[in-house]
Amino acid sequence: MAEEEHGFVIRDRRASGATEAAPTASSPSKEATSATSSTEPSQTPPTPPVTFSSFIISLGSSSLMLMGEQLDPQQPSIPVNLPQAKEIIDLLSVLEDKTKGNLTADEQTVLRDMLYALRMKYVTLAPPK
Repeated sequence: MAEEEHGFVIRDRRASGATEAAPTASSPSKEATSATSSTEPSQTPPTPPVTFSSFIISLGSSSLMLMGEQLDPQQPSIPVNLPQAKEIIDLLSVLEDKTKGNLTADEQTVLRDMLYALRMKYVTLAPPK
């Protein structure tokens, strides 16, 4: 006879840090979720809006991390992955081409400077051909 399948439990501790169990995924209670979200104050600061510049900086940071840069000394370093870093650099290059003439001066500067920094870092790490 087949065993009865049990669902899994999702516990969201982001806002409260409490150890109470959330409703199971198979039977969420609408009243429980609305009561929880309306009575508990949010302890997480609001995230800034995503802008074109913040998107470029995010992609650039990812590429730098893939090239061995440790942006946060508290975090363990990730192994170097030059092909993936180059893929992000190429993606930023495509964005530069496709957005030409449609960016503000600040956005254009962020993109140009990020691409320059990433390309120089990549050239120093890439094996000679």
